[in-house]
Amino acid sequence: MSSMLYRLGRTTAAHPWRTLGAWLVVLVGVLAFASSAGGTFQDDWDVPGAEGQAGLDALRAHLPQAGGASALVTVHDPEGDPLVRADLTRLADELGDVAHVVQVAPPQMSEDADTALLTLRYDVPVTDNEVMGALEPLEEAVAAAGVDGVDVAYGGEVPGSAMEMSGRGELIGVGVALVILVLTFGSVVAAGLPIVVALVGLAVGSAGVTLLAATTDVSSTAPTVATMVGLGVGIDYALLLVTRFVEQLRAGTSRVDAAAHATATAGRSVVFAGLTVLVSLTGLGLAGLPTYSAFGAATAIAVAAVMAAALTLVPALCGLAGHRLVPRRDRHRPYGEAAARDVASTVTGRWAHRVGSRPLPWALAALVVLVALAAPALGMRTFPQDASADPTSFTTRQAYDLVAEEYGPGANGPLTFVADTTMVDAAGTAQLQDTLAADPRITAVGPATTSPDGAITVFDAQPAFGPQDERTADLITSLRAETLPEGVQLTGSTAILTDISTMLSERLWLVVGFVVLVSMLLLALMFRSVVVPVKAALMNLLSISAAYGVVTLVFQHGWGSSLLGMDHAVPVSSWVPILMFAILFGLSMDYEVFLLSRIREGWLRTGDARGSVVTGLASSARVISSAAAIMVAVFLGFATEGAVVVKMLGLGMAVAVALDATLVRLVLVPATMTLLGRANWWLPASIDRRLPHVRAELDAGAVAVPPEADDREGVPA
Repeated sequence: MSSMLYRLGRTTAAHPWRTLGAWLVVLVGVLAFASSAGGTFQDDWDVPGAEGQAGLDALRAHLPQAGGASALVTVHDPEGDPLVRADLTRLADELGDVAHVVQVAPPQMSEDADTALLTLRYDVPVTDNEVMGALEPLEEAVAAAGVDGVDVAYGGEVPGSAMEMSGRGELIGVGVALVILVLTFGSVVAAGLPIVVALVGLAVGSAGVTLLAATTDVSSTAPTVATMVGLGVGIDYALLLVTRFVEQLRAGTSRVDAAAHATATAGRSVVFAGLTVLVSLTGLGLAGLPTYSAFGAATAIAVAAVMAAALTLVPALCGLAGHRLVPRRDRHRPYGEAAARDVASTVTGRWAHRVGSRPLPWALAALVVLVALAAPALGMRTFPQDASADPTSFTTRQAYDLVAEEYGPGANGPLTFVADTTMVDAAGTAQLQDTLAADPRITAVGPATTSPDGAITVFDAQPAFGPQDERTADLITSLRAETLPEGVQLTGSTAILTDISTMLSERLWLVVGFVVLVSMLLLALMFRSVVVPVKAALMNLLSISAAYGVVTLVFQHGWGSSLLGMDHAVPVSSWVPILMFAILFGLSMDYEVFLLSRIREGWLRTGDARGSVVTGLASSARVISSAAAIMVAVFLGFATEGAVVVKMLGLGMAVAVALDATLVRLVLVPATMTLLGRANWWLPASIDRRLPHVRAELDAGAVAVPPEADDREGVPA
């Protein structure tokens, strides 16, 4: 692989304009193709095998108006006066003319008659592109009805799917990344190069995600997650390559040879780090939900695109920029002198020596901090989310609060019971309704409706608790196990969301096992060791667990959640733990590869187990810290978005990366590797013979350098 990457780097650096032209053609072509043939994003919330799915399928088959999407229109008189019935009738008529609305239930009045709740039923699911997020038609209908002097808010599934990203996450991330890169390189040109490369790769990746949406359902949130990850790793990969290129220039290497060497060495780290991210993302398919597979595929496309951009555009742009990438203070210094500075005298060198001199106390201190941060995760409670977690400025949140205040918290998440009439007759249904009405956990039971074909009977019941209340989940489990007779299914949005939460909690360990095992195999292949992969997996699990703990403290317990725009504590979204793990485990391996590759270089060159840890950390700590700071900035930028899932992912991944780049890479890794010494690189001979010989990075002498080419070939002076 080294010779192939060397030739790739040398060719692109020697012919930068051809490379840039090729990328321009690819970019324009992919964007044009995506514009003409790309699909639209929509969610698929079907849960194969879930108990609530069977009831939902029966509704869709026999009573389409009950199995489609729903919306709520709440009308409230702010003065507390009774609403005018004629106004509500006119409003119901206008709402009934909205596309795909097949039923508008009679207004449900509050006890004081100052609030009315109109429930709309659609003949298509909420994931249908024609109704997903279709808030505007409802607003137009209300305007046409001419209902004045009242407050109108919109809730339910259709308005709830209208969550749009503001785009400030990308702007904040890119802005902070630029500042960090300027401080890192001391050169505006060097700082801008990784960002340009990442944005180009991300543009191609985003077009690829749009094309993916034409072939399968891709969640409306998936592009945001793909952008968040793609932007972070894209800047990191480019940063690693530019750093190695600058090192070679300062050592006196020509620009073309420097680009070739950077691609052959740091490029190996980029390839294997990218592979670990891609492998981790494939684990999402084991979660059992179609939407997770789409999440993984979309993010993988973005990662693959930025990785390809880093491996080709970076050497080309480095070839063009040349010495302008070197900090001004070093441009007139003899390059051999600049390169010969002792890494042990740098801040990171002194830090590495300090940790290496007393490894056990440092390792224990870092371990205690990580375990303490992870402890709250033991009490993590998950639920997918509902409108109560939205910002108070959202109409969905306003409708949720109004319904809870006027009709009770359970009115926001009614339970739907579907009875098979061949197994449960009318008398049995009536008896079940009476049993539920007598249950103190149920506040109201609605009338039963039989489908036109007589196959099913359906009725709703209102729990005494809100959808996110853990007592609601207990109620659903209890009713299914103890109350419902055979032939009756408990479904509805709240029941299905509870099923999703339960299933994802169970599947998390399957995803964890797969991702950890495959990543360990990749590390064993790269570093010819049994100890290194096991140690890396354990440390990654520690940092991710600590991130889980922080997310639990912030969102579930409300510690500082107001800083993220949250006005009350909420359970951790069921979507977050698996997504966080799959993404973070791959990203953590990025830094593991960056650091271990430098340590292994020193080990292969000197055979000094402890010294190689010090020099490896000293030479890579700065780039790892800069890369981590950039990724933290990107993720925190996305934590400012309105969508709660994106907030949780942004904060959780920022915390995990920060911990990974500090406590793990700067303390635990050097401390444990110093303690283990030569045992770090132990590999049984039987395994060694069977593993292909592949290394993540090579030292300068290990790269097969082709005959010297003219440094000026295709490159401006």
